[in-house]
Amino acid sequence: MIVTDTNTIAYLYLPSDSSDDVEGLLLKDSEWIAPLLWRSELRNILARYMRNDVISLGDAVDVQQHAEALLEGNEYEISSLEVLQIANESGCSAYDSEFVCLAINTGSKLITADKKILKAFPEIAFTAKEFLVSEF
Repeated sequence: MIVTDTNTIAYLYLPSDSSDDVEGLLLKDSEWIAPLLWRSELRNILARYMRNDVISLGDAVDVQQHAEALLEGNEYEISSLEVLQIANESGCSAYDSEFVCLAINTGSKLITADKKILKAFPEIAFTAKEFLVSEF
């Protein structure tokens, strides 16, 4: 079981330099979990892609539906107090702190490309590429 941030989820469905690593990540560990926030964040990414004419509305809906199916039953509500404590201590955004909080509370690794999270939480946060070559 791994916590995947929203960008990691997006890389699975939207072409990027990280897409191959994220596909490998899914093969290595297919039990992905995330805070409920991921849905809104992914919708925001998809809206940006639509505004920039990268994808159509139909494609955006397909991506959202596939991602929701992947994470069905693996979405968590996160304690506001814990999120704010983590944000205060780390300097990370409250949004990012939700993913960190979930990883801490479940004893899971967090997969992210966010440099600030990777630096602040080196014991739990890894890129997809790092996770793929690890012994976890």
